[in-house]
Formats: sequence, structure tokens, C-alpha cells
Amino acid sequence: MKITISPDSFKGSLSAKQASNMIEEGCQTVFSKAVCRKIPMADGGEGTVDALIYSTNGKRLHYDVTGPLGNTISTFMGESGVNHEALIEVASVCGLVQVPESKRCPLNTTSYGLGELISIALDEGYRKLLIGLGGSATNDGGLGMLQALGAKFYNYEGDEVGSFGRDLLNVDQVDLQGLDSRLQDCDIKVASDVENPLCEENGASHVFGPQKGATEEVVEQMDVALAHYSTVVETALSKSFANTKGAGAAGGLGFALMSIGAVITSGAEVIGEVTQLEEQIRTSDLVITGEGKSDFQTFYGKAPGYVAKLAKKHDIPCILISGAIDDQEGKLRELFLGVFSITNEPMSLAECMDNAEKLLLTQTANVVHFYQQLMKAGEM
Repeated sequence: MKITISPDSFKGSLSAKQASNMIEEGCQTVFSKAVCRKIPMADGGEGTVDALIYSTNGKRLHYDVTGPLGNTISTFMGESGVNHEALIEVASVCGLVQVPESKRCPLNTTSYGLGELISIALDEGYRKLLIGLGGSATNDGGLGMLQALGAKFYNYEGDEVGSFGRDLLNVDQVDLQGLDSRLQDCDIKVASDVENPLCEENGASHVFGPQKGATEEVVEQMDVALAHYSTVVETALSKSFANTKGAGAAGGLGFALMSIGAVITSGAEVIGEVTQLEEQIRTSDLVITGEGKSDFQTFYGKAPGYVAKLAKKHDIPCILISGAIDDQEGKLRELFLGVFSITNEPMSLAECMDNAEKLLLTQTANVVHFYQQLMKAGEM
């Protein structure tokens, strides 16, 4: 039996690679001779670069840049093992996980470090860049990133503004003449799992701002500021991006990246193409995927949903094993042969996360054993 194992990370407890290893071990306790092909997945958020490094036999490169709160942090960039491509992850540069809960407020965070890391990639000779969006602590519309790349923004009095979310409220003019000219020779692909526009009720501030510590007042302030900021940038470029799908990703970084020539695409699809996931699934007998929490969003751009759709295309059974399931209407069964949570007894979220490896291994073995019995009974 050939089993393709392709989970996303179980955020806060297991990386996609660790989850893949546990699922493989669980499978082999039942099918000892099973051929397991592990393809750790991601959709643009945390774990995207690690998944690509693992799948392409690439490598990690470490650098110091400006973190989301303005302090210097140590982060990383990946290099693809397939081609000379830099792999960058927003979550590791200006991510929510880098900001203590008590300090979370998008007025006080910046995407400046992302611009610094892009500049470092250019200095290192990369002209192909893959940037994973997701998990950001920022809502500055990419103001900080663009400044780090040479853009200058001014307030109503003609003074240059700062690089934090709060400075977005004062933007009135922009000078893009100083943008790094090397960007014009770059192929920048952006991996994202959201399609939100930049502004209004479905935009960055309203949908994602509260997750980053924004109050209702701050959400309204930043939405108005992003609308004005985008008009300023679009006027300078004579192009429009604010209503393009994905412009609101990562607090508006999608918009800023498009303004320097990047193309936004599905993060799961990008990983799938690089790893030749569809070909692996096509020749499989069973597919197993999973993530930290599965709900209606799994259908829309999330890695397990993408995996399941590929399996369905080739009529291969696909099983979902996640940390938690929020699907009272049973919609996920439209995509998956079976939907399972790793929780096997009453426990707190902290206990579940602390014991995620053992729980995932045990539940995988249980599920695969059940699948084996169905096969023996001739019902599969």
C-alpha cells in the first residue's frame, strides 16, 4: 500500500514535518510494509519555508533584521534546492508569534524587517523570490517594507513619516523614485491563503485586525488610513491593486508586494507544484492530511482542503486528522472520506498541545486500522 502523508503544521505544537513523521509512524503500526511518501504542506503562513526546504532539499540562511516591534531579531531565509530562489516567510520576520500578547496592537508594529530581508536577498544575488504571507502582526499596508526598500512617505506638512502602523494614519505623499531598482529584474511570487481586498468590511483591518490586538476604534482608524494610503501609492504608480484578491493579506502586505511587481497565488498550490504533490497523490492508495484546527476555512485556500481536492480529482480516498474539528454541519465530509480529531478524552487545549505527538500517532493508528478492516470487509 502506498500512502501519501501531507499535513500542514499543528500550530503551536507540531511543525508539518513533525506531524508527517507521527502520521507515518501511526500508519506503519498497522501497515508495516506500507510505502509512505511524506510531503509536509503549508499555505503561505508559518512553516511555508520549512516545507519548501524539506521538499527541495534546500537550506536555511540566518540574518538579523528589524522585528515587528522595532527591535532587532534573528530570523531566517530559505534557499530552494531546485533553483536559485530565495524563500521568505512573513511569519518569521514580522509575525504575531514574535509579539507578546500584552503588546499586540497593529498601531505599534512594522513590516520594515521584511523589506530588509528582501534587500538582503537581492544583495545575495537572488532574483527569484517566493514570499509566504500569513501570521503577520502588522496592519501597516506594507509601509515599513516599502520604506526599507527605498520608498519615502510624507505627512501633510512634508515631513517623512515613521514605519509603524500608527504612522500610516499620517501618510499624505509618497516618493517611489528611491525604490531599489533591482526589484525590476525580479520574479516575485507571493504565497497566500486569503483573498481579502485591502479595505472595507472584508479587508485587512476589519477581518484580521482584531486578531492582532486592534480595538473597534483602531480597526476603523486603520481601515480609513489604508484607503488613503493605497490611493496615494496607486496614484504614484498609475495602477490599482487595493481591490485585487489578496491585497489585504498579512495586514496589506499583499497590496505593497503587488505594487513592486509581485504576483499573488495560492500558497497551497505553490507548495503542491514544487513538491509534485498531485503526481504523488495520483499513484497513491490513501492520502492523509491534517492541521491544528479544521473548519469552514479549510475549503478556502487551506492546505488540507487543497490536498483533498487533488485526491478527489483522482478518486483517491483522503482522511483528515486534525487537532480540533469545528464542523457541526458536517460540511468537511464533502471533501474527506473521514474527519477525525486527535483528542481522545476530555483535556484542556494546553494538554492537547503538549501531547500532540502522542495523540496524533495514536489516532492515526486507530483510523488506519479502521480503514484496514473496511478494506478486508470489501467495503472500500
